[in-house]
Amino acid sequence: MIRLPDASGTLRAYTPRAAPRVPVVPAAGGPPVSRTVFAAAHVVADPFADVPPDGPAAVDWDATLAFRRHLWSHGLAVAEAMDTAQRGMGLDWTAAAELIRRSAAEAAACGGRVACGAGTDQLTGPAGLDEIRAAYEEQLAVVEEAGAQAVVMASRALAAAARGPEDYAELYGHLLRQASEPVVLHWLGPMFDPALAGYWGSTDLDAATETLLAVVAGHPGKVDGVKVSLLDADRERELRRRLPDGVRCYTGDDFHYPELIAGDGPAAGGRFSHALLGIFDPLGPLAAEAVRVLDTGDTDGFRELLDPTVELSRHLFRAPTRHYKTGVVFLAWLAGHQDHFAMVGGLQSARPLPHLARAYELADALGLFPDPALAEERMRQLLAVYGVTA
Repeated sequence: MIRLPDASGTLRAYTPRAAPRVPVVPAAGGPPVSRTVFAAAHVVADPFADVPPDGPAAVDWDATLAFRRHLWSHGLAVAEAMDTAQRGMGLDWTAAAELIRRSAAEAAACGGRVACGAGTDQLTGPAGLDEIRAAYEEQLAVVEEAGAQAVVMASRALAAAARGPEDYAELYGHLLRQASEPVVLHWLGPMFDPALAGYWGSTDLDAATETLLAVVAGHPGKVDGVKVSLLDADRERELRRRLPDGVRCYTGDDFHYPELIAGDGPAAGGRFSHALLGIFDPLGPLAAEAVRVLDTGDTDGFRELLDPTVELSRHLFRAPTRHYKTGVVFLAWLAGHQDHFAMVGGLQSARPLPHLARAYELADALGLFPDPALAEERMRQLLAVYGVTA
């Protein structure tokens, strides 16, 4: 039994489970076949680096790459250097470029799939459209030279500089024309990053959707898919219905992912979403198991495995949503994937103790921890830091 604090400040008893739910040994076979599934992976900070929170990112490369091998071993693809890796929230472009190169090389060595984020976060102040385009080009070149697929990330600089939809259409058109391989376009909503409000040239989401669809339609063969992170299942369904044939919809909806991945069913057209999700960082083995069940055509079995995880995901991604990374790294520590609970930028302090305690309880109830006793011991260590000693 362990005592956990709740939001009211009360300590209540919780009895951890004795055995894990998820397979510790990866399932035999390759990646899932019915859906393309990316887990957006976190980075492991170097806890001994003597750097301030706003200083250069210090990454523990060995532990960071080991976590990617863990995800690949279960058949998942890795979405690298994206929001979950703290792009724009502690991970600077210098470290992100190194992460892209190292992760792509590791993927090639072990047969894993990787897609990497290309943005404009090397810009440090207000920038014009030409500077923004050049920044995108620099990052796209790093991704392509590393041999990875590119995810064109939403740009804070572009959101600030664009005068309307035409600026988005012109800039994205230029990038797509020069891309050597089809890319993924990323629409990240303001709940994940307030600086991205009004992306695609309008705060009216219907108008913004039209601009995005026009960009995709205007460059056939250049867009592998669109990654949608708006936490709006109906809007995602409508968007994927209108995407051209051959262009995937990758759900980034950490609130509704089971239903969106499962799809609409034959009577409703059979449309479904692939996945590029931050929640699949802590859910990796369970998510892979669920999609393999879906590969057999067993949609009910898929939902039985994945639906119970939504409560944990909604907890981790609750407002302010951008701080979900704290819970993701916390669970990685409890699960034994890293030796400490430290984050680049000091963001381990971004969520209060009751939030972390609830995350532990939900993850343990799901059986996510390969070693529940280790997770309990580490939870007790954190509680002791906050003065909970019994």
